[in-house]
Amino acid sequence: MKKRFFALAIATLALSACGLKSPETTTTAANSGETTAAKADSTSEGAEVTLVYAEVNPLDTIVGQCGTAFKEKVEELSGGKIHIDVQASGVLGSENDVLDGMLGGTGTVDMSRISAFALTSYGAKKASLLSLPYTFNSREHFWKFVDSDLSKEFLEETSDLNLGIKSLYYGEEGFRHFFTKNPVNSVEDLKGMKMRVSNDPVMNGLVEGLGASPTVVAFNELYSALQTGVVDGAEQPITNYKSNAFPEVAPNIILDGHTLGAFQVVITDEAWDKLTPEQQDVLVEAGKYVGEVDREIAQKAEDKVLEELKSSGVNVVEVTDKTPWKEATKNVIEKNTTDQKELYQQIVDLDK
Repeated sequence: MKKRFFALAIATLALSACGLKSPETTTTAANSGETTAAKADSTSEGAEVTLVYAEVNPLDTIVGQCGTAFKEKVEELSGGKIHIDVQASGVLGSENDVLDGMLGGTGTVDMSRISAFALTSYGAKKASLLSLPYTFNSREHFWKFVDSDLSKEFLEETSDLNLGIKSLYYGEEGFRHFFTKNPVNSVEDLKGMKMRVSNDPVMNGLVEGLGASPTVVAFNELYSALQTGVVDGAEQPITNYKSNAFPEVAPNIILDGHTLGAFQVVITDEAWDKLTPEQQDVLVEAGKYVGEVDREIAQKAEDKVLEELKSSGVNVVEVTDKTPWKEATKNVIEKNTTDQKELYQQIVDLDK
């Protein structure tokens, strides 16, 4: 029986490695000689499941490491019953493409790590508040939000809107900064530059407020867009900037920290509903664990990468006074909090 179980498990893993699928269940009680009771016991523990998890960045980034931590913890807590197939470096498409597919029910991707602002185009007004410029003053401020009851309300927004996905947990990948082909030493230097943005109203407004021209480019096309001059710059957290080799084509970065890279991990309703309550609990528990991992590694990872960038010749500009930046973007905040002023203020007040 043990040999038969092992053989079937290996076969299952081999099949799942051959292509991308929706959550796949594999019974482990296929022996025709087993009693009905034995089969029932096996099924009650939950069949094996493989969930495809999309990540647009490489595994050595903060979000990539969080994806790996989630995979390992889920597989540990489930006793190997739930397998997380992490597909990193954008092999399944851009963040927006993946999200479109999940919402459209293609069944190709079951889970994904997405930026908080990615949901704004789908009517997630609460999520948009997390991406407004200069909302979080520090990492500690953000984690106070995550630990609060307020974050639970925000996580429920995808379900409340019936988007077809469920939000599991929050994390952060560091503050986002602008990087450019030519040196930028102040907010005035951004004026007239073509800056890459995703198709997001908040980011478009932010770039316009700074006097630059927002240009929509898919993330997996950004390197070539910088190389060919389609855009003059873009913005990303420090670790993503380095891991995606952007310093090769845009060797200047100004540490303005306009937005904290808040992210959330989502799962399709279809994949979630196929899990047993016990398996669902495993994903939730693993999400809590990833939050602790994220808090531990994020600042250390950024500090290490920043030193590497400086030593490799990247022009790193520190912003000592963010007042001009905040003044330039205050209209974006006002416009996007018109009907959520009280809710936004609750986020701000968490830092007091």
